[in-house]
Amino acid sequence: MNKRNKSFIYAMAIGLMIVVIFLGFLSSFTNPVSWLLITGLLLIPFFYKKSEQSNIIKWKDEYSVGITHIDQDHKKLINLLNQFTTAYDHAMSEDFEKKALEELVDYTVYHFKREEKLMQENDYPDFVVHQAKHQEMITQVSMFVDLYNEKGHDALKDISEYLSVWLINHINGTDKEYSQYLNDRGVN
Repeated sequence: MNKRNKSFIYAMAIGLMIVVIFLGFLSSFTNPVSWLLITGLLLIPFFYKKSEQSNIIKWKDEYSVGITHIDQDHKKLINLLNQFTTAYDHAMSEDFEKKALEELVDYTVYHFKREEKLMQENDYPDFVVHQAKHQEMITQVSMFVDLYNEKGHDALKDISEYLSVWLINHINGTDKEYSQYLNDRGVN
């Protein structure tokens, strides 16, 4: 169930409770059912927030690779991924979903080129392997984009899940492998 539908159900429940409370108070101001429902109304925001499973990724210091502009790129990628995930979670317009996906893909390609240039300039020994991982990810995302163009909104969940897992694993895995090498060469 997407968040829009869940919010609608909560709103309907709140509306129904308000009507029952009002009718209960019409019969008697001391009606215990009305007071119980008021208590329930006050607890709904708590339950709603508790039921929300946020897919938003927050930057953690442990994601840092120790190279300022690469960390800034990674933060921007996380922000763009969060925008895309929000577009999916809240079933926003097709234009917003497409724009969020395009921005994420475009910035990812830009970031990969910057990262690869930095590795080449510093003769990183595992450059070819790292570049191949980038290419593999771009190929996978291209297939997801094709799937999105075919199926629309229904394809976004797979894209969001794949990118969320891939990005954090890539930063904490292969990107951390080059960071010490580049730091030793004076790249910060």
